[in-house]
Amino acid sequence: MNIDRFVMAFAGAVILLSLALGHFHHANWLWLTAFVGANLFQAAFTGFCPLAKILARFGLRCGAAFA
Repeated sequence: MNIDRFVMAFAGAVILLSLALGHFHHANWLWLTAFVGANLFQAAFTGFCPLAKILARFGLRCGAAFA
């Protein structure tokens, strides 16, 4: 698995988890969804993703998006 796929899978899991927590626990969990979405949006334009930098240090190979 490369960094691009891991970032997309991790972001999707966090979004689904925060939506479930927002529905079943407290609506303020939806702010986590907004944060992840905003981070994905800025990463699309700037190419900077904190998770991608961390994963690169752990030795995962880069895909096309974070090369």
